[in-house]
Amino acid sequence: MGRILGVLKIIVPLALGVWLVFYFYRQLSGEHKQQLFDAFGRADMIWLWLSVLLGWLSHISRAWRWRYLLDHMGYHPRFWNCYHAVMSGYFMNLLLPRAGEASRAALLYRREKIPFEKGFGTIMAERAVDLILLFLLTLTTILLQFEKLDLFRERIAGFRADQGTSEEGGWGGLFLAILALGVLSGGYFLATRPALRARLMDTLRGFGEGLRSVTATRHKGPYLLHTLLIWVLYVGMFAVGFLCLPATSSVPWAGILAGFVAGAFGIVLVQGGIGVYPAFVAVIVSIYMAPPVGGGLLRPEALAMGWLIWTAQTLMIIVLGGISLLLISRSKATA
Repeated sequence: MGRILGVLKIIVPLALGVWLVFYFYRQLSGEHKQQLFDAFGRADMIWLWLSVLLGWLSHISRAWRWRYLLDHMGYHPRFWNCYHAVMSGYFMNLLLPRAGEASRAALLYRREKIPFEKGFGTIMAERAVDLILLFLLTLTTILLQFEKLDLFRERIAGFRADQGTSEEGGWGGLFLAILALGVLSGGYFLATRPALRARLMDTLRGFGEGLRSVTATRHKGPYLLHTLLIWVLYVGMFAVGFLCLPATSSVPWAGILAGFVAGAFGIVLVQGGIGVYPAFVAVIVSIYMAPPVGGGLLRPEALAMGWLIWTAQTLMIIVLGGISLLLISRSKATA
């Protein structure tokens, strides 16, 4: 059963991502499909290269920040070993969901002999801090743009009317049914499998210990500064991508923040964000643009921009992450 669940955790999110790619593409009219491909051809690659640079700098900052928590535990790894472990972790996450955290800690043990559980605990701390910041950014974005919810509902209603879908049932009902099934299944497994309950409690304790290590470090100032820098670079990386197309270059900051949050949840939902990231970004960003000519839910330029940003960042992870994995795997342990 455990092996089946592990396979399903990989296949189901990927299937969802692939389905979304074809679903949203089918919703485009012939004219909109042509506009989509025209947008790819008109993209200003200079802005995409700048977006990639900002994304890479955020990974460098993350490697520096990691060293502060390890230093608190009495370990002093070299920066480049931390950097290569971080990039290798991102690379592994593209192959297997959640494999990046474990491989990152394992690679640091191989190179610096820092115990796996210690390194993994600091990574859990990072995840806890990042989740808190994502939650705060999401809450702020919603509060600042609450009036857009009505417009979003109007766009969805118009799209459903064009598709001949009734307001009741449909995808909303299917989503709620799947959500309820997931909750019930999760509750059943937690109630009947003590090992699974113990694993969940270990994970929650790991988050708690990670947060305590953040508050206990003697490098609180630099740690918080790097945390802020990482998220500023994340948002900047995303915002710069809007400038690669004339149609998206005028999207206001409110739309950029909303699109960023939507894309972030897309990456959390599906391994690597394939299919989901561009779709989520396009749906939200299209609200801040003029409605598509001829109807529809998405602006083709918004969908193209989402794919351009996702592709650029993913290729950066594949190339630089692959190089880091090769280098750190071939290196000998530090004496």
